[in-house]
Amino acid sequence: MRLTVIIPNLGKINGFKEIKQLNQINKQFKLTKKMANIKWSLDPTHSEISFKVKHLMISTVTGHFNNFNLDVETEKDDFSNAKKIEFSADIDSIDTNNAQRDGHLKSADFFNVEKFPELFFSGKKFELKGDDSKLAGDLTIAGITKPLTLNIEFGGIAVDPYGQTKAGFTVTGKISRKEFGITWGAVTEAGNVVLSDDIKINAEIQLVKQVKQAVKENELSEA
Repeated sequence: MRLTVIIPNLGKINGFKEIKQLNQINKQFKLTKKMANIKWSLDPTHSEISFKVKHLMISTVTGHFNNFNLDVETEKDDFSNAKKIEFSADIDSIDTNNAQRDGHLKSADFFNVEKFPELFFSGKKFELKGDDSKLAGDLTIAGITKPLTLNIEFGGIAVDPYGQTKAGFTVTGKISRKEFGITWGAVTEAGNVVLSDDIKINAEIQLVKQVKQAVKENELSEA
């Protein structure tokens, strides 16, 4: 007995042998549905980057970067599998509420904005542990790159009135400016140091979840 099967778009398949061969071919192909990494973009309206430095070792001066960007990619909404964390700040946007001081900070004594217009941070490892989370990565200032571990407080995820999914973080840390070649210093007649070496970093970050797209592929598996 000869079995004939008609399959749309393939025509007639005659006999058990041909059907078996077709089944073997079908097993080689599998339809996989791969989900792209979840992308998060900075919400600049609800984010800020600030730094604090001791002046004369008796009080603290606060500065901000008004222009900055952050791109994050994760596998899950809870950020437990962060794959990409890239931050940059525009040095020319530095603001300490004093134009003369801002100009000095942009000069070659400090950030040297003409040669190094941006600073960068690239995250390498994110350990999500509630309010005691850590983000390790590389910070680049004035062309010098050093490892840096930041303290992260994950505020959680919420949906705003416009239907956008938001994630919030508080970021803190401390660096030595001299490690990045920023060695300018002055001493008063009384022997007081004008500017401290340690710089405290504080950031309030809000991210916006981008639309997640599904990617379908036909993959040929090895027989």
